[in-house]
Amino acid sequence: MSLARVQHIAVSLDGFATGEGQSLEEPFGHAGERLHEWMFATRWGRTMLRRPGGSGGVDDAFLRLFTAGIGAEVMGAGKFGYPGWHENPDWKGPWGANPPFHTPVFVLTHHPRPSIEMEGGTTYHFIDASPAEALATAREAAGGQDVRIGGGPTMVRDFLTAGLIDHMHIVVVPILLGRGVRLWDGLEGLEKDYDVESVSTPSGVTHVTFTRAGR
Repeated sequence: MSLARVQHIAVSLDGFATGEGQSLEEPFGHAGERLHEWMFATRWGRTMLRRPGGSGGVDDAFLRLFTAGIGAEVMGAGKFGYPGWHENPDWKGPWGANPPFHTPVFVLTHHPRPSIEMEGGTTYHFIDASPAEALATAREAAGGQDVRIGGGPTMVRDFLTAGLIDHMHIVVVPILLGRGVRLWDGLEGLEKDYDVESVSTPSGVTHVTFTRAGR
């Protein structure tokens, strides 16, 4: 069976994956881009921003696993847009006309709407479903490839609680946010179900991977 994978979710030292006060102007709230500055310094990150240059090395290598073997994504409503985006019928996500997914994307929301076909192979489908139901739907669309569990932190935590994540890549960024949305709440003892490895890099971030034991 295909794997359910989380790819490079960034968290602060105190466990926050987004800041407080999210809005259209500040998608990550008071955190701004501090959780992702390391990413935008790499070649992969610069390419995503359509800019030249960037660093290679471990950070870049981890980021390049984002699309490898992925056939569909499940993302939460909070990743797809700012609070209240469902009231804007013209909202198509923050990534522009050609989003970086290039697969079917299933947006978990209590406000379903018709699917939106974007450039580059991305089609957004809006579904109101449990984590298990959403994963089953995405697996069917993925055609035997893996399913990316795209975040945000509340949705990832729900999938972890349901025991549905096979592989997870978390990037610990050396900042303290103090407030926002935490990833790890309610997941005490999670590490017992996974083989855990970590790699520190010159950028200051630490890549932590969780692979379900026995995989």
